[in-house]
Amino acid sequence: AIPYPPPGDVLRLHHSSTVAPCPRLLCGKALRPHLTAAMIGIDLNTVEGDEEEGGPSAEPPRGTVCLELWHACAGPVGPLPRKGSAVVYLPEGHLEYIGEAAGAVAAVPPHVFCRVVDVNLQADPATDEVYAQVSLVVDNEEAKRRMRQGESEEACEGDGEDTDAAKRRARMPHMFCKTLTASDTSTHGGFSVPRRAAEDCFPPLDYNLQRPSQELVAKDLHGTEWRFRHIYRGQPRRHLLTTGWSAFVNKKKLVSGDAVLFLRGEDGVLRLGVRRAAQLKNVSPVPALFNQDSSLSSLGNVAQAVAVKSIFHIYYNPRLCESEFIVPYWKFMRSFSQPFSVGMRFKMKYENEDASERRSTGTITGSRESDPKSHGSKWKCLVVRWDDDVECRRPNRVSPWEIELTGSVSGSHLSSPHSKRLKPCLPQVNPDMLLPSRLGCK
Repeated sequence: AIPYPPPGDVLRLHHSSTVAPCPRLLCGKALRPHLTAAMIGIDLNTVEGDEEEGGPSAEPPRGTVCLELWHACAGPVGPLPRKGSAVVYLPEGHLEYIGEAAGAVAAVPPHVFCRVVDVNLQADPATDEVYAQVSLVVDNEEAKRRMRQGESEEACEGDGEDTDAAKRRARMPHMFCKTLTASDTSTHGGFSVPRRAAEDCFPPLDYNLQRPSQELVAKDLHGTEWRFRHIYRGQPRRHLLTTGWSAFVNKKKLVSGDAVLFLRGEDGVLRLGVRRAAQLKNVSPVPALFNQDSSLSSLGNVAQAVAVKSIFHIYYNPRLCESEFIVPYWKFMRSFSQPFSVGMRFKMKYENEDASERRSTGTITGSRESDPKSHGSKWKCLVVRWDDDVECRRPNRVSPWEIELTGSVSGSHLSSPHSKRLKPCLPQVNPDMLLPSRLGCK
């Protein structure tokens, strides 16, 4: 068990001096149609009775965030790019998120080789929404060198998520997340916690006392301290957060269906965060801090940055992420090292909100390569049919780097009796490091 030292400083993130404070581009993606409890899902009894309301302590200076809490609030997300790594940026994926006119993609090449200048993890002070600022710059020489030397996949896989970050996400045993019920958010209610979760995350109570209780101090994403009375009472006895809980619910504007998580980090400090259910419908791709400047969502700024090879910035919300459009170089290139044919079977991995892994399977039914509106982009260039998507909720197009081929089926099972080969060709590097439109599925 991890001891409980006095609350310490939160982990500080690196902020590169080369990155301008105001972003020039914002992007992300949209999915997550519903929210489920992670690690431990609970729906316990109503807690009645008026309780004295507490409140948060004075907020600390901005610019700090706990990495463990950020990843916990982000939920199951794909790996973030590592600083210094080589990636391929796909503008069409950005446009799909921000809802800009498809014609704007013509201003930027369909694929741009870049180097990751910096990755900063942040949280919106108004909504607690987590996002990452990814700073990119076009990198001609690095892509030329990799193609010339033909680096092995093993050597290039280092361009994925930072090793420390991956390990941090893998080990978060002292955490629970609960979807809030109506009683959890009522004015005269409290927050019910399962015994297993309370004993794992909270400091121990003395069960020998007639009415065990203690004061809990937990920090949110911004370092603000929240104080709650933790008691163990009732018939049957259960763990409850009472005094201070309503103040937290009101301040954060939480409603039934939202989720609250508690975690005890490696430093022993108790922290809490929120995952909003309604955000998946109403959240803006632009963090509220920058929402007033409509120019931030314009692809024109990226086109200019690409042309002069200057740094541009992308605000990436991991909880609104359906498909990668900042793809590790090795992953992008590997996806075009094998032919695709109509009738080929594939599988696709993804994570649930509880961090468990699931796999979906399907069949390739065609490609959109001949569509002039695609401008040669390989973003979701494969048309597919899912095996288990009877309600047609999943997109019928995927990108080659999202799937793993598993075999083929007879052409008689498809609309066409013959299997059409969608053979990709490896890209040829031109002086501008922009992939030719003929790369990929034909």
